[in-house]
Amino acid sequence: MSERSLFDSVSPLDFRYYGQDRALQEVLDPYVTERGRVASEAMVEAAATRVLARRGICSQAVADEVAAAVEQITPEEVAAEEARIQHNIRALVNCIQRRVSEAARPYVHFTLTSFDVVDTATAWRLKQAALRVIVPQLIELQRVLIDLARREKDTLQIGRTHGQHAVPVTFGFAIAEYVSRLGTRIERLRQAAEDMRGKISGAVGAYNASGLFFDDPVGFETEVLAELDLKPSLHSTQIVEAEYVTDYVHALISAFGVLANLADDMRNLQRTEIGEVGEAFEAQQVGSSTMPHKRNPWNFENVKSMWKAFMPRMITVYMDQISEHQRDLTNSASARFIPEVIVGLVSTTRRLHRIMSRLVTDKERMAANFALTQGMIAAEPAYILLAAHGHPDAHEAVRKLTLQAQQTGRPLGEVLFADQELQPYLAQFTEEQLAVLRDPAQYTGIAARKTELVCEYWERKLV
Repeated sequence: MSERSLFDSVSPLDFRYYGQDRALQEVLDPYVTERGRVASEAMVEAAATRVLARRGICSQAVADEVAAAVEQITPEEVAAEEARIQHNIRALVNCIQRRVSEAARPYVHFTLTSFDVVDTATAWRLKQAALRVIVPQLIELQRVLIDLARREKDTLQIGRTHGQHAVPVTFGFAIAEYVSRLGTRIERLRQAAEDMRGKISGAVGAYNASGLFFDDPVGFETEVLAELDLKPSLHSTQIVEAEYVTDYVHALISAFGVLANLADDMRNLQRTEIGEVGEAFEAQQVGSSTMPHKRNPWNFENVKSMWKAFMPRMITVYMDQISEHQRDLTNSASARFIPEVIVGLVSTTRRLHRIMSRLVTDKERMAANFALTQGMIAAEPAYILLAAHGHPDAHEAVRKLTLQAQQTGRPLGEVLFADQELQPYLAQFTEEQLAVLRDPAQYTGIAARKTELVCEYWERKLV
């Protein structure tokens, strides 16, 4: 049978989103692939033997022999052994033992149970994937967003709530929302990664086997896990407490949600009727198979689509919290799909980084959209200022004037200043207050200053 190609892949991750990204594979493969899984589980076995030697249970020569064997283990040989005996960790142990002397064989997997190896290796992979790849990739995107927010911090844009014009903001302020939201997700993911836990506590977590040899089996566990830069779960059964992985995946999925929300906003701002931003199109890029004029926001749509594919996986992770008594196998298949969430998030982050760094903004279109409501946005400052100067029913008075402006097609400011009933109140306004009513573009609050504060905060935090 010929070697399978990418075109023989079942998962679109393998073909479309990961399999063709060699740079990403180089840094992420050790934490998300089957080869990486086998290597990390073998690493746990070697770590345990090193500590056995340190504690005088076996010689340093034995530990060195096991370490050398672990370096030679291949996933192909482990898979072949698993097919023969129908047990993955015992298959790994058998493969290591075949590569060491008879004197060393008894100390491979000594006092361990399968999920001492599986859960510890999983914790190591998830932690390293986050700290070495996912967080750095998200920080790179964060830098792009910070630069964009600063560049556009003074660019006037109409704020929108419920899809309707509200009051003015700046485009930089709108981007600063995502700087803040993504920043908190990066911090949460970093915390969850640092808190990943392993276990070396035996078949039911009561240190039955290691307690035969050590007065302080928890100390032995702590030493082994320290070899892998991990801490022990405070209490474990045959498995580590599920909430560490649950919190970790929640951090991934909630970060994914921020990316999807950003992408959705950018996609909507590209609608023909709005047209305030756009993806930079390549010279040869085609937007539609039948409509040559189209410039579809397909990258932003892809981000939301990927989120839709992975967000529901959180439900499965929540269900994997349930394990009967000291453990069952109901998560044995479902937990294997967690690396796909990592791949999906990182791939999407890289796409959004690429597109947001080339985002085109149309300031003229933003100004034209701002002017569409003919100053109606002055209604809020008008009513607040009138109330502040003693008008007994300011909201109702301004509401009626907005209806009049709409019916006559006149700008709201013109209608306000022509209304005789309001003249005694308007006479009390300061020049600055009157200027806001005449030119609502000045009514942006502290949007620009707040944008800078948010950018400065996250720049400091993520260094």
